[in-house]
Amino acid sequence: MTRSLTEKPFAPSCERNRDVILERLRVHFAGRRQVLEIGSGTGQHAVHFAAALPHLQWQCSERAEALPGLRMWLDEAALPNTPLPLELDVCGRWPVAHFDAVFTANTLHIMAWHEVEKMFAALRAVLAPSATLVIYGPFNYGGRFTSDSNAAFDRSLREGAPHRGIRDFETVEALARLAGLSLLADDEMPANNRCLVFAR
Repeated sequence: MTRSLTEKPFAPSCERNRDVILERLRVHFAGRRQVLEIGSGTGQHAVHFAAALPHLQWQCSERAEALPGLRMWLDEAALPNTPLPLELDVCGRWPVAHFDAVFTANTLHIMAWHEVEKMFAALRAVLAPSATLVIYGPFNYGGRFTSDSNAAFDRSLREGAPHRGIRDFETVEALARLAGLSLLADDEMPANNRCLVFAR
C-alpha cells in the first residue's frame, strides 16, 4: 500500500470488522479502565473503540515504522482517552505500567512464532490482577484450517514471509496458561475469525 506523506493509512478489513469486535469489547471490557492495544496498525480500531467506549483509556502501541500513520488517525480524532502511542516491539522493551485489559487484532499470524511466545511471556509483567486479554483473528483447531479461505490466506501469508501463518488455537491457549491466563470465551466471528478472551 503506497500513500503520500500526508495521507492516512487505511485498512479495509478494519472497517469491515470493527463493529462486530466492538460488540464483544462492550461485554468483556465493561469493567475495565486501562487498555493496552498491541499492534494498533493504522489506528482505525483504536479511534473507533475509544470513541464508543469512553470509560476506557485506550493506549495504542506499534513498531517504530508504523507510528507516523497511527498518529495521523489519533491526531485527527483528538479523543481525550487516547494518549500518545507507545513504540513497542514485542521482543524489545515493554512499558513499565499495568493494564487491566489488553487487546490485539490480526497480529499473531503476522508475528514470527518466537515473537508470539515473547508477547505472552511479557504480558505477565504488564497485566494487572484480574486483567482481561482479547485476541481477534483466524485460528486453526486440531491442526486443521476452519475454512478453504483460511487455508488460502495461510498460503498467501507464508508465500510473502515464511515466518507468518495462522496459529493453532491449542498452542496459543497453552502460552496463555503459562502466562497465568484462563480461557473465558472463544467466540465465532464473521469471515472465519475468532475472538478469544482470557482472564488472569
